Amino acid sequence: MNNKLCLVTGANAGIGRATALGLAQKGAHVVMICRSAKRGRAAQQEIIAQSGNQQVDLLLADLSVQAEIRRVAAEFKQRYSRLDVLVNNAGAIFTTRQESADGLELTFALNHLGYFLLTQELLPLLLASAPARIINVASGAHYSGQINFDDLQLRQGYAAFKAYAQSKLANVLFTNELARRLAGTGVTANSLHPGVVGTQFGRNNRGLSLIIRLVRPFLRSEAKGAETSIHLATAPELVTTTGQYFDDNQPKRASDLAYDEALARRLWEESEKLVSRSASQQVS
Repeated sequence: MNNKLCLVTGANAGIGRATALGLAQKGAHVVMICRSAKRGRAAQQEIIAQSGNQQVDLLLADLSVQAEIRRVAAEFKQRYSRLDVLVNNAGAIFTTRQESADGLELTFALNHLGYFLLTQELLPLLLASAPARIINVASGAHYSGQINFDDLQLRQGYAAFKAYAQSKLANVLFTNELARRLAGTGVTANSLHPGVVGTQFGRNNRGLSLIIRLVRPFLRSEAKGAETSIHLATAPELVTTTGQYFDDNQPKRASDLAYDEALARRLWEESEKLVSRSASQQVS
């Protein structure tokens, strides 16, 4: 991975931090995007110390906020001339319904639209760097997911897992549609299930945090959870593999809905409207 530039979101903790560390250990130039400056800088210094790789940079952004995504993407393009691997990893689950700064349900805004908009903003650089790879961290929760276009923001009947499963199905649908649209460009797009990992995921949700603490001894380590992301980013044999869902480093069939091309196109169109609305609001 020498001379490869890799961007990892949500890289200050959990799977994101383990992914950034693994890529740095393989010699990549790693750029971390984190929301917290304090936690981001601490993780950055830990990764440098543990990997012996000084090429670990930090950018700050709240990826639930579309203005922040556009700003950090512009900063990235100003600072770097290439992008070989984009790992969309930042995500969360919320026990109560909340809205982002853009007035969107927070799980959907962060977990799906964060991936969608950041990828769109960085796509010209990825195309110019081809062969390049886009890796979207989804979840096995997507098997339970539905995309409810009549209530995409879940204003009625909100439930934490329902919102999370919808966002993770959106990740896989987005990945598959992106792969179709990028066919022949040299830029690949794949999604993955990292396993059920004992991370700080859910730390802001008291009930969920308690459950995670109770079952943590039975969960995967963060390093184990990051293995598939690292494999997709680095394996030479996967340079042309695209539009696949991976689990434990192996391709696996996703849910039936994940292969619904009409559903994926409609989700793409709705996502474009939601990010365009935000941009127009900023201009006005």
